[in-house]
Amino acid sequence: MSDLDQLTQSLARNLKHWRGERGLTLDALAARAGVSRGMIIQIEQARTNPSVGTTVKLADALGVSIAALLDAEQPPQVRLVPPEKAVRMWSTSTGSHTTLLVGADSPGPLELWSWHLMPGDSSASDPHPDGTMELLHVTAGVLTLLVDGEPHSVPAGTSAAFEANVAHGYRNDGAEAVDMTMAVSVVPAR
Repeated sequence: MSDLDQLTQSLARNLKHWRGERGLTLDALAARAGVSRGMIIQIEQARTNPSVGTTVKLADALGVSIAALLDAEQPPQVRLVPPEKAVRMWSTSTGSHTTLLVGADSPGPLELWSWHLMPGDSSASDPHPDGTMELLHVTAGVLTLLVDGEPHSVPAGTSAAFEANVAHGYRNDGAEAVDMTMAVSVVPAR
């Protein structure tokens, strides 16, 4: 089984599990996540590999980390994630990419990401649930952080924090690659 097939199977199993754990019908999860009922059915039957945006919407609606939806097994007390097990979530033909390094679900979803943005590339994100915080630290280049339409220049060595309940995005307007590490903390689902 390929890595993609294993990821698709894990997502199908975990989405079903967390939807059941939260007592949500397909229609309730679809409404809460803004994802069609048909798409959720296809994901739960491992017939499709959803976009990063769809996966984020489902995780947010369930109040779990993306790692909880993608993990193949239950984590032990200490979970080590070797580089080859980190999950590449987004990439472009020019070499930009994001990697979910590790995540946890207690007391609320918490994720650690590695980002690499090539000059001219960008990634936009829909608003997350109220109370979701993003922390980032730029290690190379100059990131243009967009929060609710307002650009913020974040040069190497600088960190930023913001509540991510509004549209936001990350853009590289410079001539060199941007590297950053980002943590996302989501408020637990009620």
